[in-house]
Amino acid sequence: MIPGQARAVVVGGGVMGCSVLYHLAKLGWTDSLLVEQYQLTHGSTWHSAGLVGQLRSSLSLTRMMQYSVGLYAELKELTGNDPGWHQLGGLRLASSEARHEELRRQASWAKTFGLPMEIVSAEEAQKLFPPMSTDGVVAAAFIPDDGYLDPSQLTFSLADAARRLGAVIETRTTVTGIETRRGRVTAVETDKGRIECEVVVNAAGMYAPQIAQLVGVDLPIIPYGHQYLITEPFAPPLEPLPTLRDPDNLVYFRTEVGGLVMGGYERRPASWALDGIPDGFEAKLLPEEWDRMEELFANAIVRVPALETAEVKKFFNGPEAFTPDADFLLGETDVPGFWVAAGGCAHGLAGAGGIGKIMSEWIVDGRPEWDVWPLDLRRFGRQYRSRSYTLERSYEALSQYYDIKYPGEEKQAGRPLRVSPVYARHQELGAAFGEKGGWERVNWYESNAPSGDESLRPRGWAGENWSPAIEVEARAAREAVALFDQSSFSKLEVLGPGALAFLEHVCANRIDRPIGTVVYTQLLNLRGGIEADLSVMRRGEDRFLLVTGTAFGNHDRAWLERNAPRDGSVYVNDVTSAYACLCLWGPKARDVLDLDFPYMTARELAVGDVPVIASRVTYVGELGWELYCPTEYGLQLWDSLHVDGVTPGGYRAIDALRLEKGYRAWASDLTSETTPYEAGLSFAVKPDKGEFIGRTALREPRQKLVCLVLDDPRSIALGSEPVRTAAGEIVGRVTSGGYGYAVGASIAYGYVPVQHAEPGARMAVDIFGEWVPAEVRAEPLYDPQGERIRR
Repeated sequence: MIPGQARAVVVGGGVMGCSVLYHLAKLGWTDSLLVEQYQLTHGSTWHSAGLVGQLRSSLSLTRMMQYSVGLYAELKELTGNDPGWHQLGGLRLASSEARHEELRRQASWAKTFGLPMEIVSAEEAQKLFPPMSTDGVVAAAFIPDDGYLDPSQLTFSLADAARRLGAVIETRTTVTGIETRRGRVTAVETDKGRIECEVVVNAAGMYAPQIAQLVGVDLPIIPYGHQYLITEPFAPPLEPLPTLRDPDNLVYFRTEVGGLVMGGYERRPASWALDGIPDGFEAKLLPEEWDRMEELFANAIVRVPALETAEVKKFFNGPEAFTPDADFLLGETDVPGFWVAAGGCAHGLAGAGGIGKIMSEWIVDGRPEWDVWPLDLRRFGRQYRSRSYTLERSYEALSQYYDIKYPGEEKQAGRPLRVSPVYARHQELGAAFGEKGGWERVNWYESNAPSGDESLRPRGWAGENWSPAIEVEARAAREAVALFDQSSFSKLEVLGPGALAFLEHVCANRIDRPIGTVVYTQLLNLRGGIEADLSVMRRGEDRFLLVTGTAFGNHDRAWLERNAPRDGSVYVNDVTSAYACLCLWGPKARDVLDLDFPYMTARELAVGDVPVIASRVTYVGELGWELYCPTEYGLQLWDSLHVDGVTPGGYRAIDALRLEKGYRAWASDLTSETTPYEAGLSFAVKPDKGEFIGRTALREPRQKLVCLVLDDPRSIALGSEPVRTAAGEIVGRVTSGGYGYAVGASIAYGYVPVQHAEPGARMAVDIFGEWVPAEVRAEPLYDPQGERIRR
């Protein structure tokens, strides 16, 4: 008989679901229950190729993989069940000079992540993996702690660990409905009975969108067929070897019972079951598609020539769940109590241990130990309710899975979708568009490039997606006046009789100020970490406009709604599309618009025939205004401001300007793990105003965000590079970097221990394997007294 009540119900008996169940029980939720419509692993887990690599593009994701490896090594001792873990190391080849550069950058990351990784020669790689050919191999990276395992054995081991702690697993149990009351989860209905609960974790893999539809939630997940093959044993049989990836040739390998597993990521991935997974698809594969495998197999023979005569023992074409950016989909949805842990994207096995850890902490404690914004389901906006848009984006991500990811490189699928009312004017000016949150945003205008200085192009990767126009636009904001379209800003309205008290509760700064005041503030979590970084404009006694970054609107709205009172006294509305936003900044801004009211205040007025809210704030450190108008007026407002002497500018110039001024960026300089005191934002915290979320957790910082100026102005830090002292001790990592055109310097920001944070301290930053000397400088580098913004 199925239990009638559980603390949490996990839906899905794959490796991610079993990991979540185990970790919930480990944190004390031993009365949790997992339901699986078939048998454990019978969705997509069972046919995983089993490779486990740890180094990823973000610190949190790498931590998750490292935690997974540590857990997998312990599971046999914990449960007596061997998860089939083979910690033999992992090789990643560079079969091009460009890939060799990428490996050097990844080796730098590895230092900051505490991950052992070394660059080895082609010959050294061949000694570690004898079947490989060294033809075309420039170098390789070796991580000794990587490995591979058996996906089913791992899942059974995690399931057994959960059972030992008291959790229950019910197989052959189908979820038929999810009950809610006042919008919150209250029960799960199954074909074997009803289970009362307050938490449901949707870990249903490729079935996750169908489960989510039971509560009216759309999930951006598309199943794709992932293909690989297993050979018969070689003669003589191969000994167990490290895993081998050759991303330039799109293929990977691992040993299997004397033979090899060979797979990869083709350029033309095949989606499947777009209208839902067919009933009864239990432990099944898709038909073999050798035509899609042909390029991969040819590339594999180049790297392992013995494959040409090897006999194929088994061919796998198994569907797996992919998201639009080929990364996990984690977090709580807009339905309180309904959580998601899905989107394995072919590395679910490698990350399952870490996913279980962070999901259980998130559910039980309200916040995971690590910042998980890069994996948070709220990173995907409303446009991903469109299955065709999700399909385009996921296809592009999967087809480029092994490609080198250059900084500033823009995705092209599904564009243009969301455009400013000024879009046509940007096109006329030769805008180079980027995309964020579905918005087309101007990076720079090529029409400005002829006036720029090509000799300022940064060395290496930082110069790949760059234009001399950036310098022209940045200098215009410093020396004259520049016009920026920031209509993509996320804008949230908070109103109602309880609005002021609510905002005082969630904001670290004091919000109770006169109508027309603009307040810069952070929203903190219970650990004092920064959940959001935004401005609050008071438009009335009980009406406020919050402005945050383009990509963060969903995240910040959800945070506000989760903490808002349930008595109807506060409403949170997303009004992003209601307002265009044009920013006029520069010392000559009053030559264009003669307004005179104090810094950090706002006024409602008219510019020409356009009604606007003029907010005297800046993200570039110059005199000027953010001008908000109803969207239908946006084009007219641009035309009235873009007059002779005004230079149109894009987001790359803004980024250079904000670095000179020391303005922080959330998701890089600021995260849910960093506090305002660590980030140098104590001026925006008012402990004496009374209680607010995170206040009691704030302590004297042990680390500090510092400004580093590199001795070589053309060596540019891109983020995640290690920072070491003059004595050679690695003490931090870069959070963001770039070139400051007004100060003529390469600038990097990074966290270091407070004892190393004094201005004048000599440091070095690892730029692609070269330690570039740097110095901690007092910040901001530009206009340290803030005189220009208050003119």
